[in-house]
Amino acid sequence: MESYLLCLIVFFPLITGLLMLFVPGRFVSVWRLSALIVSVIEIILCTVCYNIFSNGNLQYINFQIPWLRLSFGSFGWLFVDFHLKTDGLNLAMICLSSIVFFASNVSSFSIIKFTKGYYLLIFLLMTSVFGCFLSHDFLLFFLFFEFMLLPMYFLIGIWGGERREYAAIKFFLYTLLGSVFILLVLIGTYSSVLVPETELGTIVSQEIANNPSFKSDFLQISTRIHTLDFDFIFNKNNYLSGSLLDSKLQSLLFGWDARTFLFFLFLIGFAIKLPVVPVHTWLPDAHVEAPTSISVILAGVLLKIGGYGIIKLVMPLFPDLFEKYAFLIAILGVISMLYAGLAALAQKDLKKLIAYSSISHMGFVMLGVASLSKEGLNGAIFQMVSHGLISSLLFLLAGVIYERTHDREIAHYRGLATVLPNFAIFSAIAYFASLGLPVFSGFIAEISVYMGAFTAVKTGVLPFWLVICSLLSLLIGASYSLWVLQRMFFGEFWVKPSLEKFQLADLTFREWTMFLPLSILIILLGIFPSILFNLISGMKLPF
Repeated sequence: MESYLLCLIVFFPLITGLLMLFVPGRFVSVWRLSALIVSVIEIILCTVCYNIFSNGNLQYINFQIPWLRLSFGSFGWLFVDFHLKTDGLNLAMICLSSIVFFASNVSSFSIIKFTKGYYLLIFLLMTSVFGCFLSHDFLLFFLFFEFMLLPMYFLIGIWGGERREYAAIKFFLYTLLGSVFILLVLIGTYSSVLVPETELGTIVSQEIANNPSFKSDFLQISTRIHTLDFDFIFNKNNYLSGSLLDSKLQSLLFGWDARTFLFFLFLIGFAIKLPVVPVHTWLPDAHVEAPTSISVILAGVLLKIGGYGIIKLVMPLFPDLFEKYAFLIAILGVISMLYAGLAALAQKDLKKLIAYSSISHMGFVMLGVASLSKEGLNGAIFQMVSHGLISSLLFLLAGVIYERTHDREIAHYRGLATVLPNFAIFSAIAYFASLGLPVFSGFIAEISVYMGAFTAVKTGVLPFWLVICSLLSLLIGASYSLWVLQRMFFGEFWVKPSLEKFQLADLTFREWTMFLPLSILIILLGIFPSILFNLISGMKLPF
C-alpha cells in the first residue's frame, strides 16, 4: 500500500486539474482554493514518505509495473517499467518541492488574468516535477523532465512582464538544448545496457504469463532486452561489449572517445538547467519577466533538477570520468560563484540581483560534487534544499514590494523598516541566511561544501588555490546582501517621489502565510541540520 503513495504524489495534481476542467474560470476563488488544497495534501504525503523512510532505517518505497515493450528488430527489445522509487536525495527534493509549491500557490492569489489556464499549467508542472524526482527509469525521468518545458514556457510567456515573450523563448531554447544533449546520452545508454542473464529468465517468464505470444516474438526477433532502469544502467557489468558506454571502445568523436563525448553532453545538459556560467544567461531574464509565483518555482525547484541530475545520473553513470574531470567541474563552479556574485553586486533591479545570487549559490553545488567526498556531496544536497527555501523567500519578498508600488529599483527605497517592520524582519532573515550567517541553513550548507573541498585538497583532487579563490564568493555574497538591507531598510524613510501615491501597508495574513513557514524551516535546518543529513546519510559515492 505504501508504494501507491508515490503514484498519488505524482498524479494527484494532474487528476485534480482534470477534474477542475469542468469548473469555469470565473470562479477564481475555487481555483485558488483547489491549488492550496493540492499543495497541502502534497506536503502531507511527502511528510508521510519522509517518516516511513527515516523511521524504518532508510526503508525504500518502491512502485513498479510494466509499461513499454518495444521491439527494434534485430537490435533488441526495450523494456521500460513505470518505476518510482524513493531514496534520501529525491525525498529531500520532493519535500522541498511541496513546500515551495505551497508558497507559490499562496503568492499566486495576485494572478487575475486567465486564472483557469494558469492553475491548469501549475497542476501539470507539479506532476512533472514530482514525477521527475521520483522516477527510477531514465526514459521516465526524461519524459517528466521534458513535460516541464511546456507549462513553464506559457507561465512566463503569458503571465510575465513586458519582455515576457523574449524571456520565455530564451528559457525554452536553452532548456531544450540541454534536453537534446540528455536525449543523446539516453539513446547511447539504451544501446549499451542489457538486462543481465541472471534476470532475463524471470523477466521473460513474467512477460509470457501476461502475453503468451511474447515468447515466439522474442525468440524470432532477438533474445536481447535493453533497459534504462536505474538499477541496471549504473552497473558496467550490464554494458554490451563495444557499446558507447563500454570504456574499451576506441571510437573517436571530435577527438574524444565516444564515452567522454557523452559525459560532457550529459554534464552540459544539466549544467544549463542548474545553471552554470557561461550557460546561465537565460535565468536572469526569466526571473525578471516571470510573475513572482513562477520565479519562486523556478528558483526553488526547477534549478535543483540540474543539480539533482548531476548527482543522480551523471556521477553514477560516468564515475571514472567525473573523477578525471573533477577539477574542470570545480572550476566551472568557482567561476559561477565569483562572476555571478559580482554581477549581483552590480544590479539595480532587486529581482535581477536575487537571480544572479541564485547562480552564484548553485556554484557551491558544483564545487561540492567536484570534491568527490562524502562531506562535499552532503553539502551540495544541503545547499540545494537550503537555497530552495531561501531563494523562494527572497523572491516572495521582492514580489510583495512590487505588488505595492510596481517598482523594483533598489535605489528608489530607503528606511522601509520604519513603515514595514514585519516585512523588514523577514527580509533580514532571508538576506542573512543567504550570506551564510550561523543559525541559518545557508551556513550549514556552505560549511559542509568547504569541508568537502578541503578534504579534496588533502587528497589531491582539487588545488588549494582554487578553494581559497572560491572563498571570495562569501565576501561578495555578504556585500550585496548587506548592501540591499542597508540601502532599502535602514535610515530615514524615503521613497522615490512618484511612489509616494502608493500605500505601503505592512504584511497581510496571506503574506504571513507565505513567509512564516519558509523562515521557520530555514532556521530549523540551521539549528537541527540532522533533519536533512539523516535522509542523505545512506547515499554512497560511486567512486
